[in-house]
Amino acid sequence: MTPKKEDYLKIIFELGGRKKKVSNKQIALSLNVAAGSVTEMVAKLVKEGLVDHTPYAGISLTAQGTKVAEALVRRHRLWETFLVDKLKYKLPDVHDDAEVLEHVTSDNLMDHLEVFLGHPEHCPHGGIIPDLSGTYREESYLILADVPEGQEVIVDRFIDNHELLTYLDDIHIKLGDKLIVGEHAPFEGPIALTYSDSGEKTSIGYKAAHYIFVK
Repeated sequence: MTPKKEDYLKIIFELGGRKKKVSNKQIALSLNVAAGSVTEMVAKLVKEGLVDHTPYAGISLTAQGTKVAEALVRRHRLWETFLVDKLKYKLPDVHDDAEVLEHVTSDNLMDHLEVFLGHPEHCPHGGIIPDLSGTYREESYLILADVPEGQEVIVDRFIDNHELLTYLDDIHIKLGDKLIVGEHAPFEGPIALTYSDSGEKTSIGYKAAHYIFVK
């Protein structure tokens, strides 16, 4: 399987494609690719029995696709955890090197790496890490963009996207933050936010709010 196909399976998994349909647009925005490229790749993955595609409804992983995605996600996120926790990488800079490492690592090394790291359940951006048997807790799929005005939420995880993580670092939003959602500006404008603990106010772009999962 090519690295590009693996990237698609991982992002569909991350967007919730085990439990629900995800759209071409979500995949395109997350991978920074054109919508036409998504259509072409999804057709290939459907042929290989890795995803199901329902026109106008979206894309989901098959049982086989889920199994492959779980293995890929485990490798990638264990390396991200190692790079951040042990080598002190900044979170926005970790993805590319983790991508390289996951493709050149034996299963034996991955098992030893998991033990060395203390069997982590989540990677540095909050994503779950399946254990050796494929067991993991369910993730939150509520996105910040869908939270109504006045509701308080806790930041649970971020999509693994370099531009997004750099942006969140710049505006100082991190995992575990408690936020009160304010006004959603019209025409896909920013969303006002207030930090529950300090009362400090900030805002986040409409697009970015689709890739922050909260609970």
